[in-house]
Amino acid sequence: MTESDHAEPRPHERRQSIAAVILAAGAGSRFAGDEHKLLAEIDGVPIVRRVIDAAREANVDEVVVVSGAVDLASIVPDDVTLLHNELWEDGQATSIRAAIAYADARGHGVIIVGLGDSPGVTTEIWNAVAVVDEDLASARYDGDLRPPVRLAAAMWASLPVSGDEGARALMRSRPDLVRPVPVEGNPHDIDTLEDLRRWG
Repeated sequence: MTESDHAEPRPHERRQSIAAVILAAGAGSRFAGDEHKLLAEIDGVPIVRRVIDAAREANVDEVVVVSGAVDLASIVPDDVTLLHNELWEDGQATSIRAAIAYADARGHGVIIVGLGDSPGVTTEIWNAVAVVDEDLASARYDGDLRPPVRLAAAMWASLPVSGDEGARALMRSRPDLVRPVPVEGNPHDIDTLEDLRRWG
């Protein structure tokens, strides 16, 4: 062996490039407000913007928002990538597939998937999942596995290609692969006006 065989790996070899992916494509049909739920405000800030800002402060290389039913161009800041999923009506799996195609083209080795309607997921939670060196990991809140979910490239081919499930389906079929990451926070989605009132 040469001396170079024993050399420490360079920093870029130790850590794969990570994209935080925020799924924000659904119709939000259970929300009976005057606007799409992602645009509803908590303390003057749209729900989806709260999620975006938490991810932007995390230790990731890029933040990607996948939109569909509602135009988020005025909400998403310039340093965040906005992808429009033309197939959003076919279910969440299509949004994850769009994110994977983009991440692969950009050279990211990991995506961390969160939901655009979960404003209680903090930067600390994104970071806790980001630093775990596992192909498949999920935040665990009081015993419950909820997003964000870490998916390394080795997992991407195992994700559904259709339907309204993504990482959930993979974790259900292969629980042995899932690394739980204990976190503190509120993972709940805002699906209804009552959910929004509870936040207020």
